[in-house]
This record gives sequence, structure tokens and C-alpha cells, in this order.
Amino acid sequence: MTYDTIILGAGAAGMMCAAHCSGRVLVIDHAKAPGEKIRISGGGRCNFTNIHAGPGNFLSRNPHFCKSALARYTQWDFIDLVGRHNIAWHEKTLGQLFCDGSSKQIIRMLLDEMSGAGAVLWVQTSLRDLRKTESGFALEVERDGQRQHLTCTNLVLATGGKSIPKMGATGLAYDIARQFGLRMTETRAALVPFTFSDGRFRDLSGVSLPVRLSNDRASFDEALLFTHRGLSGPSVLQLSSYWREGEAIRVNLIPDLPLLDLLRAQRQSAGRKALTTELARHLPARLVDYLCRVIPMSGKLADQSDAKLTELTSALSAWQLVPSGTEGYRTAEVTLGGIDTDDLSSKTMEAKDVPGLYAIGEAVDVTGWLGGYNFQWAWSSGHAAGVAIAAGRQPTTL
Repeated sequence: MTYDTIILGAGAAGMMCAAHCSGRVLVIDHAKAPGEKIRISGGGRCNFTNIHAGPGNFLSRNPHFCKSALARYTQWDFIDLVGRHNIAWHEKTLGQLFCDGSSKQIIRMLLDEMSGAGAVLWVQTSLRDLRKTESGFALEVERDGQRQHLTCTNLVLATGGKSIPKMGATGLAYDIARQFGLRMTETRAALVPFTFSDGRFRDLSGVSLPVRLSNDRASFDEALLFTHRGLSGPSVLQLSSYWREGEAIRVNLIPDLPLLDLLRAQRQSAGRKALTTELARHLPARLVDYLCRVIPMSGKLADQSDAKLTELTSALSAWQLVPSGTEGYRTAEVTLGGIDTDDLSSKTMEAKDVPGLYAIGEAVDVTGWLGGYNFQWAWSSGHAAGVAIAAGRQPTTL
């Protein structure tokens, strides 16, 4: 069976690519259904893009690589597509867009777009062998217990990264890339909770508050959630992409609160009140109880000098912690790193030295922030490859 294009992976990037290809297109996935990460995302409502998406929201060894694809297929283009399919949506915090209904609407939209382009989808299909030929690629796949031999001119790697292996994630794209001589950057779990081996926050599990979480490379003002294993929440997931083992993180528990002024004022009007009681008006009470063990805060307000109050507020705004690690790929939303962008065209996503081989989405060394950015990269990179294939472009040296 001969195809013009075979796309490995029926996730966000793979389906988007198929929707823009032309000719005989086959999409293959080993899962039972397409778009499984789309289905579970955003609590089942799919945070499908972010109105603020731009190159500055992505990590890569080459921060310029993503610019071309993002500029040629923007968040507004995808929002327009969602609108044409009559999918109602709403904006949450920080520009995050979600379906009013179900994430399955996005999957259905992509399947309809694929069908309109004439693409065929095979699920529960496993790749058994792959090799390069003079005219393209030869594949052996297993489907319904039967081995089938396929050939194609173009092969697109859209199988994602290693995150959430229980959903079937593997390093297949990386293995194929290496097979054809493409280089890899280091891969790591990203957008993932921090862990502390001593279980120090077990008693705080479920407590959440807005913080400013930072290290020497990044800072995020979002919610933090204490868990029985450590720290989670949007601020933690964001900073995890910028963190390395053994490094300290800084937690500002009062980022927008003039706590020093408030404590001084209360000292004048309610000096008999316990300092911890007053702090519990501004921070979760369970957190204040915990902090008493690590930060001096005993006595009444009237007993606190300006120096002591300044020292306390400084400690609360620069609480330093060293995580033991992260929860790893088991719960990571994405994989940081991947196929080296130096080996790909930024305009077409085609391998520079392997004509007809393309890599898109999470498999590539482009990783977005939390909040719809990684889906936007899937849409933009999938579109770039699909349009290039449809145009019949020759390999480029860009």
C-alpha cells in the first residue's frame, strides 16, 4: 500500500498536519482512539490555546526556531477554526481558552478537518519496522493482528514525547530521529510537580495560595498547591521547566500584600492579638501553623519591633526550598527537549539531511509554558509541515 504521506501519531500535531496535507495521507496511532491527550486536557475541556501565545512563551535551545511556525499559524487562526465548527469557548485566567463543553469537540473538529482533506486514520496500529528507500520510506505495521507493508514519500514524526507513559507515551519519535541521523537535545520531564523525600508538606496537603515562585532563571505569579508528596499548582509546574536537580527555589508567600504595613497598623490598634492570629487573616491557617516551626513568629503584636516585623515579612517573601526532585514523566504534562531544531527547517519542519522526513509537536525541542501554549505549538508546527507537504516543497537548508 502506497501513500504520499504517513503521519505517525494521531495527537494534536499529527491530526493538524493531516488536515493540511494533500494526496493520499495515512495517520497511524497505537492507541485505541485519537487525541487522548486532548481528551484529558483542561479537566476535560481542553485548554486549546492562549491569547498571549508568542515566541517568549517557549523554551528551546534555539529560541528563534519556533517564530516562523507561530507567526504563520497563530492562536487567532485556531480560534477562527474553532468558531467555524461552532465550538463555544471561554477565557480563564492569563489568556487561557477552554471549551464551554467538552474537549471531545476539539477532537471531533480535527477528525472532520482530516476527513475533509481525505486523510485516513488507523488506530491500534503498531510500527514494527521502518527503513529509508530511494523514493521515501518503507514501513511494516501490525493492525488487527496482521502485518502490513506500507510505503510513502513523506514521513511525519508526531508521536510526542515521554510524558504520561500510562497513556502509551514512548520515545518512539526520538528513536526514529536517531535512526536517520538527527541529533537530540537532553529530554526531561516538564510542567511537573516538585517532590520532597522527607514528606515535609504532608500535613499541608490541599492548602493552596497565590505566590511568586522563582529561581535564578524564571519567576511566575500563580497559585501554589501543597501535596502529600511536595508542591504542585500552576506556579510550580511553570518553574519546573526552568529547574535542575539540587537547585533552590524561592517562594514569596505575600507577593502583592503590604504585610509589613498591615502588621504595623494592627500593632497599634490590636496589640494584644497574637502575631500568628493576625497572620492567619492573610495566609491559610494551616500554613501559618507550619511556618511557626521554621520562621520565628511567637508572641503578641505589641511585642514585635519594627525590626522583627521586617525580618518576618522578609522571610515570608523569600522562603527558600530545595526540592528532592520531580514526579517525573508519570505526571509531567510535556517533555522538555527533543529532536534538535538545528537539524530541522523552521519553515517546513523537514529534516535538512533526510528528504521527506518531518518532525512536529512535542517531539521537537520546543516546549511551551502551562496554559495552552503547547497545544498552540502543535497546531502551528503541524500546519507548517502539512502546508509544506501539500505544496510539494523540496528539502530546504534553512
